[in-house]
Amino acid sequence: MPLKRELGFLHVFAMAAGAMISSGLFVLPAVAFAMVGAGLPYCYLLAAVMLLPAVLTKAELITAMPKAGGTYFFIDRSLGPGFGTVGGVVAWASLAFKSAFALVGIGALGALAWHWNISSWQVKAIACAFCLFFAALNMLGAKHAGRAQILLVAVLLVILTAYGAAGVRAVQPTHMRPLLPHGWSSLLMVVGMVFISFGGVTKVATMGEEVHELKRDLLGGMFAACIVVGLLYALVVYVTVGVLPEEPAEWWPIPLAQAAGVMFSTKGVWVLAMAGLFAFLTTGNAGVLAASRILMAMSQDQLVPAGLGRIHPRRGTPTRAILFTAAFMVSIILLLELETFIKAASTMMLLLFIFEMISLVLMRESHIPTYRPTWKCPFYPWLQIGGSVCYTFLLVELGTFPLAVAGLIICAAVLWYVFYAKVHVLRESALIRLAGRIARWDFADHDLEAELSRMARERKEELTDRFDSLIQDCPVLDLEGGVTREEAFEVIAQALSDQIGYPSAGVLKLLTDRETLSSTVVRPGLAIPHLIFEGLESFQIMLVRSKEGVIFSEDAPPVHIVFVIAANPEERNFYLRALVAIAEIAQDPGFDDRWLATGGPEALREVVLSAERRRDK
Repeated sequence: MPLKRELGFLHVFAMAAGAMISSGLFVLPAVAFAMVGAGLPYCYLLAAVMLLPAVLTKAELITAMPKAGGTYFFIDRSLGPGFGTVGGVVAWASLAFKSAFALVGIGALGALAWHWNISSWQVKAIACAFCLFFAALNMLGAKHAGRAQILLVAVLLVILTAYGAAGVRAVQPTHMRPLLPHGWSSLLMVVGMVFISFGGVTKVATMGEEVHELKRDLLGGMFAACIVVGLLYALVVYVTVGVLPEEPAEWWPIPLAQAAGVMFSTKGVWVLAMAGLFAFLTTGNAGVLAASRILMAMSQDQLVPAGLGRIHPRRGTPTRAILFTAAFMVSIILLLELETFIKAASTMMLLLFIFEMISLVLMRESHIPTYRPTWKCPFYPWLQIGGSVCYTFLLVELGTFPLAVAGLIICAAVLWYVFYAKVHVLRESALIRLAGRIARWDFADHDLEAELSRMARERKEELTDRFDSLIQDCPVLDLEGGVTREEAFEVIAQALSDQIGYPSAGVLKLLTDRETLSSTVVRPGLAIPHLIFEGLESFQIMLVRSKEGVIFSEDAPPVHIVFVIAANPEERNFYLRALVAIAEIAQDPGFDDRWLATGGPEALREVVLSAERRRDK
């Protein structure tokens, strides 16, 4: 059962913005300022610019493969199920770690800003309660979670915008000098730290199956969130640096609340603390939604147990994946000191960005005919090369311990693939296509071209008509080698006989007689043999391809595309509509090239279904 398409632009914007505005804005500036000084706002701006390669790369992959799972799905279909398993586990764990860390921040924020007298275990209990609340909210439906996210993000953005606008006038110019007291090396190090603050924007890739329109809602919401949050980050941090003391030791752990206190007294502290609370809530909510979709997608691909991929028939949500994700988050909240693991989550995110760059290159260079994104990343491949270099540099800056923790998680994912997933799945990838080492019969249960084509049709949200229904169920023949017309008709007659319950010899005679009366080759490379006879119970279509060509006549080019039609005389009207549909399909630019270049029978069927034509309502 598919997920419900019930999310719009505001839902996507709120999920992306809420995932970005969290500890990176409310906690991290205090640490980063001690390292870089007054140049901190420029670190945030530079980090936002460095995010562009990842965002633009993911935007193209989303429009080509709008599936739940996002990053996992892109890596799996480009690099194969082995890398897909690793990428899925890493993406899921990274989201769970970062979201759990945000929820723990709720109790910590209350203790610092509102002077709650609570223990560390009470902080964790608060985080667990909110985790279970968001799990229940997500199980009710993505739309309910999206509405809550819109409300929280709206309040958060209003507070931060007002803080920035009012605070510009309170900035002390002397606080902004010297710009880089610790040198340029400190700038680069802090960019690596604050870059993680923006990584949440790409969580929305997991919502590809649940948005109404990809370009308007998903890409529009993601790009808008990047621009708005990037500028807001720089403005808010600029005000904070310009208002607070020049000595880092005098900064609170939550510097925005401290700056608001300087400008607006105690009420300002409370309001900004409330904004911090909303920020942590939005990150937790977005994390539960995004992480559960990754787990669901992996389950549907048989990389984890099938039960985790089941979708509630009424609510349209992956209930079990949500529950499992929430249980994992509760476990790490209770058992681990999450501060240690936040850098590991950031390391994993950077690794995923690099994998996505590789994924896009593989999808493009494998020349899969049905890989047809509706939006293409500019400056290919230089953007991907530059992005990979930048992200590798940031990985080095994060240190060896986070890499070691991420390495342990990757090793666990590899072991899971070797001992569980590998025996359950055999799937074609763009890497195999690019290497040219695929034996088509090995992948009879999965065809990447056909899957991409199906996603393209679902992406368009077109109505299917009777012709589409016939194509979806019709037999497809892929003839080997060059054959004569008589040889092709014998194979077609046998296959069609099984469909209509008519002797193959009789079908062969009808085909031959019709061809003798007048050629059914309607244009170079395309033939439409057709049978009209009484007693046929249902309209039948058959697709036939011959890469080397069927010789219908010594005076004409070989025929590579054959649509065989069998109809009752009473179906004359639909027969004419079917001929019109075939003509429109054959005129679709690039149809012949896709027909010859595509893979096996299922991919051929999808090439026909995805061709541009008018459909009957």
